[in-house]
Amino acid sequence: MGKDNKKILLTFDVEEFDLPLEHGISLPVSEQMAVGKQGLDVISEFLKDKTTSCTLFTTANFALRYPAQIARISVDHEIASHTFFHSSFKREDLLNSRQVLEDIISKKVYGLRMPHMKKIEGGWIRKAGYSYDASVNPTWIPGRYNNFRSPRACYDENGITRVPASVSANFRIPLFWLAFKNLPYAYFKRLALQAFKKDGYLSLYFHSWEFVDLSNYNLPTIIKRKSGSELLAKLKRLITDLKNEGEFTTIQSFLDIGEEYAESSMFKIENFKPSTFDFQP
Repeated sequence: MGKDNKKILLTFDVEEFDLPLEHGISLPVSEQMAVGKQGLDVISEFLKDKTTSCTLFTTANFALRYPAQIARISVDHEIASHTFFHSSFKREDLLNSRQVLEDIISKKVYGLRMPHMKKIEGGWIRKAGYSYDASVNPTWIPGRYNNFRSPRACYDENGITRVPASVSANFRIPLFWLAFKNLPYAYFKRLALQAFKKDGYLSLYFHSWEFVDLSNYNLPTIIKRKSGSELLAKLKRLITDLKNEGEFTTIQSFLDIGEEYAESSMFKIENFKPSTFDFQP
């Protein structure tokens, strides 16, 4: 498989900055929105580069606050659902958030990512009108989930295509935002390229608010270190390096050419029936 056929799925969760609430820190909704917006403004600068197509999962709550900016971004990038609110969830939020986002961007919304990567039954997703779900991190995160038995690459489940986040080729080290912040750049890049080679594509995810200076918030160091401009510079470096390895594309575009990839042994969407299901709304 040549470089032009290898795809990089760069994704961002665009949401209200409610993370402090998880750590017992009160934060007004207005400030949650403002921090999320500030981060979106920062990443919007490099989103102007049309060779770095990406997917942004946004809550309807956030998009309703800043509809014009979300609509502008949707011209060159994919907008997908992050449900309605980041801090709470009801089943009807699946449909309602999709409808709100489609009204804002005047395009069909295909994808879903649950806040905190919570598991959700594929039938619910399908009935709400989505075709794929990017809520699977196929690894173990203490206190969050244990998905070591989940497939590490795309698979079909109950009529929905699951698009897992990338993990390392060995030991399934999650290649997500916390790893990118805290691991040395050279080591993270090496793990990412190994996963890229094994899976035939790479799926990474970040949050818009990470690109705001978080030093004034009483959050764990693992979360707030290397935030703001320092993290942005690190991400720009990664994007530049990865462009030598493959092409950045949206998740939906990636799935649209799935038949081409299915011909390669490096990428094949398979049916998967989980033995257990532990989602709790």
